[in-house]
Amino acid sequence: MIRNPAAETKTLSQRADELEEHMMHELDCIITKSVLFNMGDGKVEIENGPALLARNPGKFMLMGADPRLPRMPEKPTLLVYFRCRFASTAHLLQSATHALKAGLDEKIVLACLLHDIGVVSFIRADHGYWGAQMIEPYVDEEVSWAVRAHQALRFFADESVGYTYPEIYVKFFGPHYRPEPFIVAEYERARKHKYYMSARMITVNDVYSFDPKAKVDINDFTDIIGRHFRQPKEGLGLDNSPSSHMWRTIMWPTRFL
Repeated sequence: MIRNPAAETKTLSQRADELEEHMMHELDCIITKSVLFNMGDGKVEIENGPALLARNPGKFMLMGADPRLPRMPEKPTLLVYFRCRFASTAHLLQSATHALKAGLDEKIVLACLLHDIGVVSFIRADHGYWGAQMIEPYVDEEVSWAVRAHQALRFFADESVGYTYPEIYVKFFGPHYRPEPFIVAEYERARKHKYYMSARMITVNDVYSFDPKAKVDINDFTDIIGRHFRQPKEGLGLDNSPSSHMWRTIMWPTRFL
């Protein structure tokens, strides 16, 4: 076997980029990355169209479904996104199951089911706000407000319902982490809101240590989704709601424009 010292000195990220580049050349189209994607790798950059065309002669930019991802139906539903676009659903399903077993109102169960969809489908930072915006046109105000507010509430204890600051956060963020001022202000506003306890129930039924052996199934929540999530007839992401573009981005994440 012939050693290649140059290849051995490349970082894991560089080797992954080369593999991805090789795989892209095998496709019939040019698949691009957003600036946000590159910033996640510590790069503030974007490849321009002419450079991509020059490297991929005879090919065109992808302007639809990414062939590497599960195929979406003509009129996708929330359940389809759970199955085809959400990276992990165990946490959401376990949280919703806790709420269901506790006998909470179905709208709170739905809020628990959807509270972290920003994380599993879009982005981690400010995921409560992103998730609330995604679902706002399709659920009652109480549900979207609770999803938005849980982002701040999870950092603050509430002895009246037995909620304490999660120990896992100490491991994740260190013992000296303190929420940013905008989170503190959001918490203080939420404490006075009529739906405060709805958002607090998300944190109470959140699962901070996931059970990999737990048996959960999205089908267990089909009826609740049907009663409390207003599925657009055109398909989620293909309607004209203020957040349909977010669902389209998840459906077609590598679309050029």
